[in-house]
Parts: sequence; structure tokens; C-alpha cells
Amino acid sequence: MLLSGVLTCTMFLGLISPQFQMMSNFGTSMEGHLAEMIVRSWSSLIGLMGIMLIYGALVPTVRQYSLVIAGTSKILFVLLVLLYGQSYLEFGIGTAIIADSFMIILFAVYLICSPSSKPA
Repeated sequence: MLLSGVLTCTMFLGLISPQFQMMSNFGTSMEGHLAEMIVRSWSSLIGLMGIMLIYGALVPTVRQYSLVIAGTSKILFVLLVLLYGQSYLEFGIGTAIIADSFMIILFAVYLICSPSSKPA
């Protein structure tokens, strides 16, 4: 969970360099202030998911919540790319899809096997 959070936090790079983020992930760029604002917002939200995963790894009382929220975000991202962005899979986004899918599986296994998720 900690490693997943740190990897997810790398998306904060888009706050500093939105064009680099677009080129490395999608192999293309978007022009204009609106595009940069959207990429920066997207990057910050994903980065915040990383911080939540790190926090959840360190604070057991919020661990399940963190995994559910971050996992749901990753599921939606994977589905959106597979449905609408298959042409970008050869770029960095393809690696992100593989990594996020692996994280989703690990999160689900933890949530299913966690003793505190079993009914009393």
C-alpha cells in the first residue's frame, strides 16, 4: 500500500509540467490554458489519492476507507482508458493500466481477507 501510494504520488509531476505529463502518458499534448488547468487538476487529484494510500498504510483505522476510495478511482481510470483510450496504450498509460490493475487486485484481496472486514 505504501509503495502504491508513492507511485501514485508521482502524478504530482503534472502540476509542474502538464505538457510533459501528457507526452509521457499519452504521446500527445494539449494546447491552451484550459488544457493545462485540466491536466494539473487531474494530476493533483491522482496525487492526492497517493497521499491517501500512504496515510492509510500508516494509520490502520483509515486503511479500508483509503483502499476502497483509491481502488474505485483506479478501477474507473482503467475502465475509461480501456473503453475510450485504447490507442494510447502503447505509451506510458499502458504501463499505468498494468500497474493500477495489479494494485486493484491487491487492494481487493486485502479487503476480502482482512479480519476487520468480516461480520461479527
